[in-house]
Amino acid sequence: MSRHIGIGFLLTAVTVISGCSSAATSNTARTAREQLLISNAVDQSLSKVNFASLANTRVFIDEKYMDGVDKPYIMGSLRHHVLRSGASVVDKAEDADVILEARSGGIGTDMAEKFVGIPEITLPGLLSIPEVRLAENRAQQAYAKLGLAVIDAKSKRLLGDGGISMARSDDSNWYVMGVGPFQNGSILNEIQQATQGPANVQPRAWRTNNVAFSAPTSGGNIRLASDEQGQE
Repeated sequence: MSRHIGIGFLLTAVTVISGCSSAATSNTARTAREQLLISNAVDQSLSKVNFASLANTRVFIDEKYMDGVDKPYIMGSLRHHVLRSGASVVDKAEDADVILEARSGGIGTDMAEKFVGIPEITLPGLLSIPEVRLAENRAQQAYAKLGLAVIDAKSKRLLGDGGISMARSDDSNWYVMGVGPFQNGSILNEIQQATQGPANVQPRAWRTNNVAFSAPTSGGNIRLASDEQGQE
């Protein structure tokens, strides 16, 4: 009898002492993947622009035509590219040699899903055959279309025709018989490049020079020239 009492006491003690715990988690309003898709597209779009001819000029970046939730990143990246070119960024248009106007033609994401298998079939008599997915793909793309125009700060005249740079990033996930995801796309490439190797390894740049600024003329003006017209 005492043995049963001892076992009962032990079980009671274990029940009282044991417990459970859980960690609180939360998510941002926008997923990290969505933000990476958009920033990747913005980076690619700006990397197609050659800012080298802005060197040694005072540039005022006008953002009144730029809007959207990603505006801070776009304008910060644009400012960074201008500074890397050797130009100086001023806070007032009257202190600038040129005004760089930036505009957004579309910054956002799209989602697409497709699968290989048998769709759900409803038969007479309220009978139905459930959907069978042998393989499915869930893909998300982000697009960044940015327009740039350079204006003479004194005459307020447009210097050249201006230019538009557009880029796309993508994230694709495949599932086969419920197994996955098997991921590919520009986001996977960016993450792998950014998280591997020593800190001094520079990532690959998407530079195609679709938009180029020509060198300043003797009068101190800058005009915008496309690749077809050539660079001075």
